[in-house]
Amino acid sequence: MHIVQTTELTKIYDNRYIALNALNLEVDKGMVFGLVGPNGAGKSTMFRILLGLQQPTAGTVSVFSESVSPERSDIRRRIGYLPTNPSFPKHMTPITYLEFIGSILGISKQQSKIQLARLLQAVDLVNYASQQINGFSTGMMTRLGIAAALMGDPELLILDEPTLGLDPAGRKQTIELIHELSGHDRTIIIATHILSDVERVCSDVGIISQGRLIYSGPMVEMRRLARQGSISIEIEGNLTTFEQQIHTLDEIGAVRYERTGTEFRITFLGTEPLSEYVQRLMTLVDRTGVDMLYITTGDGEIEEAFLGRLEDDRTRGFLRAAAWAAEQDVGNETAEDPNTVLTEL
Repeated sequence: MHIVQTTELTKIYDNRYIALNALNLEVDKGMVFGLVGPNGAGKSTMFRILLGLQQPTAGTVSVFSESVSPERSDIRRRIGYLPTNPSFPKHMTPITYLEFIGSILGISKQQSKIQLARLLQAVDLVNYASQQINGFSTGMMTRLGIAAALMGDPELLILDEPTLGLDPAGRKQTIELIHELSGHDRTIIIATHILSDVERVCSDVGIISQGRLIYSGPMVEMRRLARQGSISIEIEGNLTTFEQQIHTLDEIGAVRYERTGTEFRITFLGTEPLSEYVQRLMTLVDRTGVDMLYITTGDGEIEEAFLGRLEDDRTRGFLRAAAWAAEQDVGNETAEDPNTVLTEL
């Protein structure tokens, strides 16, 4: 079942700025979907449209298989939303604020008390429950925002840059919380530009660039694409002999490498499984008598795959623009060349 589905979703502001460009997205029930893209890629705009806070310029969007519009408050009650850098009334406490959210959602006072107590425990704010929000750190504000988003026990949870501005400890705690929230038929969409967060918690990933979705698929597939044919190894000993024989790792020489000190990053361009290349590399280590200190087939590769997708998209954009310009030139020449007109007649 598609919890979220967009078809050719387009948003243009003031006929000048294209925020979303014919975006097609499907998020199924139970997914933890990471929407990855640089700032200004269109992530927040898409969320506002999903919530019915903005109308698309063109295309369609559905949530829970229902059309979204500003009037559909019934759909919004089934969604929990954490905006980027959430802010709250400074004079309130976490308890009074979550009570307020519960009243908006139509939750009874008794049930609201039960829910907020459970959530403040989950986001580690019990010790600050009666303190004024004024003076809370960025991490505390984020955790309170997650608690607020969960007050209605939503079927769909949307988190827009939930780790933005957090220190490493705060990021780790937030990611662990999101991991705990996944499952139980809840669908989660996380927008971020921090790729390591996506890799740690998401089941599926979409890459958005300039309002277009340029990749969407399971996280395991993204890892496979990212790590295909690439091995990093650090060695000590006779590095020169090892380096001179790297070309023997592939029978047709389809291999390239980069060296940084004692570390070699080797990329295989052939079609053999990566496990086969690892085995050959181990044989080369034994043959040349070097000592292996470290080996990996994936460290940091997700980020490179993401950047590669963005670069490919930019290249295709240039090619599309060039093709369009060429078509216009041909059209103008055809219209203006009298010989062409006489030939056609």
